[in-house]
Amino acid sequence: MITNTTFIPVALTIAGSDSGGGAGIQTDLRTFAFHCVHGTSAITCITAQNTLGVTRVDAMSSDTVVAQIQAVVEDIGVHAAKTGMLLNQEIITAVSQQITAYNIENLVVDPVMVSRTGAQLIDDDAVQTLRNKLIPQAAIITPNRYEAQILSGLEIASLADMQAAAEIMHKELAVKAVLVKGGGMSGSLRGVDVWFDGEQLEILTTKQIETKNTHGTGCTLSAAIAANLALGKDLWTAVQIAKEYVTNALTYSLDIGKGQGPVGHFFPLLTK
Repeated sequence: MITNTTFIPVALTIAGSDSGGGAGIQTDLRTFAFHCVHGTSAITCITAQNTLGVTRVDAMSSDTVVAQIQAVVEDIGVHAAKTGMLLNQEIITAVSQQITAYNIENLVVDPVMVSRTGAQLIDDDAVQTLRNKLIPQAAIITPNRYEAQILSGLEIASLADMQAAAEIMHKELAVKAVLVKGGGMSGSLRGVDVWFDGEQLEILTTKQIETKNTHGTGCTLSAAIAANLALGKDLWTAVQIAKEYVTNALTYSLDIGKGQGPVGHFFPLLTK
């Protein structure tokens, strides 16, 4: 009889479903799979979505979200987790309670509050609950430019602003590390990220990829960080590997649909 005793790291994504497959749960699971991590999920909302945009969003009940988390953790276990779109105050509170109840470590919080274009996606009560309850539980948060503005209270227009915002968020939000994403910045700062963990302030730069197909980059980055944490990498190493992965996925982004296509998560297969 053949038995398989190989250790398989497990990552959990708590996020929304994207029917177009470009972001959310679908993107997270593809990213986990690329890193040879078993992906599990708790769906917070269902979106009717494609490359042109979102036409409908339906929230799951907080009880349904909790049941999904419990089903995964109590049987399979979780080595790292990430959150994406949590949609409302009730879901955010419920998720935070489950993180505490199961002592889930290696938590990556992508504080999905504002789109890359600056449109607010959740209401002010949900923002405050995310800020006060969930973010302090995170090993790292990955806000975009506009989310960093809300969380830090700073207007961000320069690299110095990004650095200052990272330091403010680290101090005021009691989070272990902050990665301010530069995807929403302009000019030479587009795609430049800033890392701060209380001691180390780093600027992460890569080559700029000229493509309109960037849907799901934020989800992909946070999922890649979680996957690498599940694999046992330290936080700074996980961030560097994730950044490189996203750059490669952007290089082989998918020109599908009539609008903004997704990144190419399985880019080695696309180069054959």
